[in-house]
Parts: sequence; C-alpha cells; structure tokens
Amino acid sequence: MGLIDSHAHLTFPELVGQVDDVLARCEKAGVERVITIGTDIADARLAVELAKRYPERIRAGAGFHPHEADRTTDSDLDALAELWNNPAVVALGEMGLDYHYDYADRKNQRRVFTRQLDMAIDYDKPIVIHCREALDDCLPILVDHGFTNRRVVFHCFTGTRDEAERIAGKGWRISFTGIVTFPRLTELQEIARTYPADQLMIETDSPYLSPVPVRNKRPNEPSHVAHTARFLAELRGERYEDFVATTRENTRFFFDLSKA
Repeated sequence: MGLIDSHAHLTFPELVGQVDDVLARCEKAGVERVITIGTDIADARLAVELAKRYPERIRAGAGFHPHEADRTTDSDLDALAELWNNPAVVALGEMGLDYHYDYADRKNQRRVFTRQLDMAIDYDKPIVIHCREALDDCLPILVDHGFTNRRVVFHCFTGTRDEAERIAGKGWRISFTGIVTFPRLTELQEIARTYPADQLMIETDSPYLSPVPVRNKRPNEPSHVAHTARFLAELRGERYEDFVATTRENTRFFFDLSKA
C-alpha cells in the first residue's frame, strides 16, 4: 500500500523523456500511482498514451488549463469531450481561472471554463480545478453549472482559511502540494494540520514546486510526494503509515480508481 500523487505533469518536457526512471524512483519512494494531468488537447492525448502504456501505475486527467484559453477552439473542446470517454481518463481538467498571470484573456478563460463545465455535467468523473486569485468568479460558475456537492478538487491550494472554508461549504475539497512544506507558509500549514482526514489528498504538481528537503532540486517529480506526506504526517501528529493509508484511500475514492 503506497502513496498516490494526485496531480502531476509527466507529459511536460522536463519529465516525459524519463518516465521509466521516474516510475522506478516512485517505487523506491513508496509511490504506487500517479495521475498525470493534460492541459490542452495534445498534452491530454499524450497523458492518455502514458496511462495506456503503464496501466497499473499511471492514470490521466484531461482538460484545458486557463493559460490555454486564447488558443482553445470549439473543435478542440469537441475533441476533449471525446477523450473524456476514454477509461484511462479518471479526471476532467485541470480547468478553471488564473488571474495571477493573466496569460490568457479573462473573458476567454471564463468561456473555456464554462464550456468545459457544460460538457462535464453529464460525466460521472471528478473535476480538477485550477484557481489562482479568481475564487470570487470560480465558485459561482461552478455553482451555476450544478457542481455543488459533486466531486471537485481545487488542486495546489495556497489560499486562506476563509477560502478553504468557502470551498468546503460547497462540498468540495482542496489538495496540498510541496508548497505546504515551505517554512513561511504558516497559515497554509495550519489549514493542513486541521483539514478533515477523510478529505486529504496530496500532489506534487511536478515538474514544479519541489518540497523541502529537495526544494532546490529541479525538476520536481512524483516520488517527492513522499516528502510532503512525511511533513504533513508530523504536522498532524500522525504515524506516517497511517497518513499514507488515509490519503491513498481518499484519492482512490475521489478518482474512482477501483475502476481504473
């Protein structure tokens, strides 16, 4: 029984050429499975290919990241809907809004996000949300599209306790990356310390956000989720083995990995 990295990008250039080695290091670190997330149609197709190549180790998510909104066409979205029917795809997204970088026009971000939600409503698969400095727009869009109390995770959460509570109030959850190990992020650590055990999930968002004690190592990779797990287990006063079991079962349930 091992850890699951609930959000990584094995298809990105930093990792895609060394997937065998990455998975070997995962096995050594006690990481049994990785969910690799596609961020546009080409990337999502590659994620599905990896999931088919390593069916016991990798599953896929597929969506259009908000950074891609200016380049996303209606035909791209139609192709995405077809891809969602693939059994290797266990998550829809990541999708959402990013007002921090504004790499895409905000109106286009909302258009692509809402179109994906329009399509997703008929799928019994969880939604992976990317939301940065956009919660006031993101929450009502999800509510208006009927996703209250459905399987929704705000990945790589770095917000405030109030934001975490607003998300939880809609029946959704958040996921923690290696950012939670950074010494100065005491509010995020306090959120993680008291976060409901039956909702906990962890991720790397690799190749980004390497956790302490490998903060300076690039690229980040899924095996490093073990460092985040050890940090959080100690923070919460739990045995590491118990924390691993809890997050594994939560992640398996959320993504319905019993069918994967």
